[in-house]
Amino acid sequence: MFEKLAEQSLGLMGWEIDNHWDLDIDQCVMIAAPHTSNWDALYARLALKALGVNVRLTIKDSYMKFPFGPFVRAMGGIGIDRSVKQQDQQRPSMVQLMSDLFKTHPKLVMLVTPEGTRAKQEQWKTGFYHVAVAAGVPIALAYMDYAKKKQGLEKLSILRVTTKKI
Repeated sequence: MFEKLAEQSLGLMGWEIDNHWDLDIDQCVMIAAPHTSNWDALYARLALKALGVNVRLTIKDSYMKFPFGPFVRAMGGIGIDRSVKQQDQQRPSMVQLMSDLFKTHPKLVMLVTPEGTRAKQEQWKTGFYHVAVAAGVPIALAYMDYAKKKQGLEKLSILRVTTKKI
């Protein structure tokens, strides 16, 4: 029901969805590019919901509290707490905290924007890759084309990540 509602909502806004998500995977890091607008999260969430993909996103844990908490949770938010727990400890890395989520969430499609900002970037940041390697999960590729108002996932867009040297 929600899938159909999401698809119809996007259709009313003029968006087309490439429906190629036929891959049977429970866990992956999904990168979505480009990330150029605050609207990206809403459009991507609707498209992925229409495709039946339940994505989650990581966000600073302070946003999980009132007044933003209910909305952030509804959008699939998972709070990340990077604070130091004890005085003599180092601050945990985002890569470690994000990869650890795969241990506690057996079904997790983690959506990441590889640019790390909404500004146009010549290169992507590599944190998503390091998260996938540390968690031992594949990387899925999603896209959003504002000019054509088209977004989706390609059929052959799953990359297996390995640390094995070739």
